[in-house]
Amino acid sequence: MKHNFGAGPCILPKEVFQEASEAVIDFDNTGLSILEISHRSKEFEQVVLEAEALVRELMNVPTDYSVLFLQGGASQQFAMVPMNILPEGGKAAYLDTGVWATKAAKEASKLGNVEIVASSADKNYTYIPKNFAVPADAAYFHYTSNNTIYGTEIFEKPIVPIPTVVDMSSDILSRVIDVADFDLIYAGAQKNMGPAGVTLVIVKNELLGKSGRVIPSIFDYQQHAKAGSMYNTPPVYSIYVSMLNLRWLKAKGGVDVIEQENLIKARTLYDEIERNPFFKGTANEMDRSRMNVTFVMDNAEQEAAFLALAKERGLIGLKGHRSVGGFRASIYNALSITSINALVDAMKEFEEKQSS
Repeated sequence: MKHNFGAGPCILPKEVFQEASEAVIDFDNTGLSILEISHRSKEFEQVVLEAEALVRELMNVPTDYSVLFLQGGASQQFAMVPMNILPEGGKAAYLDTGVWATKAAKEASKLGNVEIVASSADKNYTYIPKNFAVPADAAYFHYTSNNTIYGTEIFEKPIVPIPTVVDMSSDILSRVIDVADFDLIYAGAQKNMGPAGVTLVIVKNELLGKSGRVIPSIFDYQQHAKAGSMYNTPPVYSIYVSMLNLRWLKAKGGVDVIEQENLIKARTLYDEIERNPFFKGTANEMDRSRMNVTFVMDNAEQEAAFLALAKERGLIGLKGHRSVGGFRASIYNALSITSINALVDAMKEFEEKQSS
């Protein structure tokens, strides 16, 4: 058995894989593959409608928000956000908590003024800045809720006097949030929602068409909202598999149920990291991510030996990002507690072998 701790694209539940694979041969008894059906067909239109309805239900999205399924990943949203809501000559406020937050701010700076309100770069992004001030004259405040590389996560939305934009690519649907607290949420699907290729955007309608910019239609949220995410040929298969995964999450009991499972998984692994003398966490304890657990060996020279043991035990994708080193266990929604226990057992086994 393989236990996939890779940072992305994500793992999915087996039943989702099974149904998705069957649809590649014959989708909904049409005699056609999901890969070849028309995106204008009534069958696929139902897929988009159900996917949107499930997002609205699972996240309790208010009626005055649009739910969009776009392409280009979160990286495209780094540019689309300021295109749509940052006026010409305006200013945006960004919180710098890691690589993706930095890239988002860099893209925005090409379209207007960017003020970095706080940064944790001084300690290699191992903590979340606190008690920072956000300028009231900025068009919006942007932050990244979960930092996959550095293993930090923001659980409480900062209270700011301006509209808030959040990149939730790696913790979307992993915990309960109040969508009404945010003005725009975006997330690449490939961590918790579905396969790579589709990006979820949830945007308050009053923001649409207000930047005063001339925006190419393909980058205009308002155009996508009017077209029901069908302005151009959508990523059909990615939306379909995301819909299946949303069905799975609903059948489990919803986001509040998966949040409790994620708490247990994270606590189990962090407890072992703290207990085991051969390992230590890299992120500040109060800011530790539930989605991406980063840790190193107390003796870095032993890391290769542990990775070899992990591979023997079917533990895949544990090597940490080059900017942090050590290990990174990505424990997204579909990863079971069985996989967490397998990793903990391997850590204990390593301890026993080294101590004997």
